[in-house]
Amino acid sequence: MTQDTLVRSTPAAAAPKIGFVSLGCPKALTDSELILTQLRAEGYATSKTFAGADLVIVNTCGFIDDAVKESLDTIGEALAENGKVIVTGCLGAKLVPGDTGEGARNLVRQMHPSVLAVTGPHATHEVMDAVHRQLPKPHDPFVDLVPAFFDPKIGVKLTPRHYAYLKISEGCNHRCTFCIIPSMRGDLVSRPIGDVLGEAQRLFDAGVKELLVISQDTSAYGGDVKFRTGFWDGRPVKTHMTELCERLAELAARHGAWVRLHYVYPYPHVDRILPLMASGAILPYLDVPFQHSHPDVLKRMKRPASGEKNLERLQRWREACPKLVIRSTFIAGFPGETEAEFEHLLGFMREAQIDRAGCFAYSAVDGATANALPGMLAVELREERRARFMAVAEGVSAAKLRRRVGATMQVLVDAAPALGRKGGVGRSYADAPEIDGSVKLLPPEKASKTLKVGEFTRVKIVGTQGHDLVGVPI
Repeated sequence: MTQDTLVRSTPAAAAPKIGFVSLGCPKALTDSELILTQLRAEGYATSKTFAGADLVIVNTCGFIDDAVKESLDTIGEALAENGKVIVTGCLGAKLVPGDTGEGARNLVRQMHPSVLAVTGPHATHEVMDAVHRQLPKPHDPFVDLVPAFFDPKIGVKLTPRHYAYLKISEGCNHRCTFCIIPSMRGDLVSRPIGDVLGEAQRLFDAGVKELLVISQDTSAYGGDVKFRTGFWDGRPVKTHMTELCERLAELAARHGAWVRLHYVYPYPHVDRILPLMASGAILPYLDVPFQHSHPDVLKRMKRPASGEKNLERLQRWREACPKLVIRSTFIAGFPGETEAEFEHLLGFMREAQIDRAGCFAYSAVDGATANALPGMLAVELREERRARFMAVAEGVSAAKLRRRVGATMQVLVDAAPALGRKGGVGRSYADAPEIDGSVKLLPPEKASKTLKVGEFTRVKIVGTQGHDLVGVPI
């Protein structure tokens, strides 16, 4: 027996286990994927329970009050069941309300002083440093020979295998009065375009069929670096939204995949993306956070566009791409919002014909400058306006869905028990995962027809059901 055989036959110590909770938006999810990828690369294992882990990492959200409460409750639960907790994410960057200057206290540490470490968002290195201090990296005489710059082909994903989020930048240069994201995530920092396209290539090569482009402001990509020229595949490429979309469209075409754009502010240069959507190179879908329509409310919000311009822009977009689907979010009951201003928003919703809309009743988020504006509305009135808005929005959406009955659509299959013989669930180009509707798939008419998760199928739409379509695979 050789020395090598003796070494390899020696039982290895069990890998330290990390419990992990990811809360919040898709941008936080990509941060979680980076941390989990690094943990996996260094030999750590994961635990499905708090009690079964050697320590727990909680990636938090701190945007609105409900998210803060959920994050703090989750940290408390992890401490109760495990006792060793590292906190990261947006809540980790928040201070105790009212605290400023050098003596300002961290909110998480104030509420849960026994946590091991607290970092802000997109802080993979800081999180790993905290893990190493509490739970030394597993020693493997073979893995440790791999150079430190080892880059897994794709890393750990928290989404299903057939779709993935592609974060192109961090932070935001807007100073919307209702938002505290810049204070937590900083100003806009665009990723090098070569890095973004390289990640997209790896995801497509690994079988991803839908790439969802995310950021705080996708339209502003590259603005912080003056749209400098980078390189990809031996070619110069400008760090700009339009050139990024052109290159992503080329990559997607090679793999028969979709590219979907989120968080697109309605800047004029977005017009240049519409031909790509009209041709099918990029999905004809735009997630545009309008937030309101009345010019005075938008001014108090410090938003970058007026409602009238947005209506004109939507008309131009639909003329250039008749299949275009628009998703958006709005705020009802913003401080000082009059009944007339709210009625203006309802009128905008009816005229703009937003396909998919969500609405929040204004929440007085700690640190938001809007809290100091005059005319704070009663919580009951804010909620009542939110409900009225959603009644209009759902009416518009339902009417648009009914128009699709009889059409044939390409659908990406998300679920297909028994190879789809009893039906399944999928999404059309109009449906982003988890935030929009879906296509409920009936059993195929042909006995030989099967469905597979992560593959496309043609579907004839035969009806609607709430926010969803109902179709038969053909």
